[in-house]
Amino acid sequence: MARSKETSNTEERAVPNVSWDDSQMTSTYANVCNVASTREEVTLLFGTSQVWRSEQDVSVRLSNRIILNPHAAKRLSVLLANVVGQYEQRFGALAATTPSVPEAVDK
Repeated sequence: MARSKETSNTEERAVPNVSWDDSQMTSTYANVCNVASTREEVTLLFGTSQVWRSEQDVSVRLSNRIILNPHAAKRLSVLLANVVGQYEQRFGALAATTPSVPEAVDK
């Protein structure tokens, strides 16, 4: 028996069941994030700054580096925009401020 076009399209779009394995996951707090990119990858650097006044020199202790391909970075961008949008709907708009911190220097 031939399948209808509607049925086959629905089956092709089926979302797989994702099983999240958090057995080796660790949690790290970050209040600083820096992003760098090349054609092949986007690198996110996360860390913690203990400086509360901007007139002091800033030292950031980096804790995690996440490297994504551009497609995964785009999906992350969309997810973050949605989460921040939902947050702002519930609690009010956030000011998009960028601290005046000098660029990191590679050694």
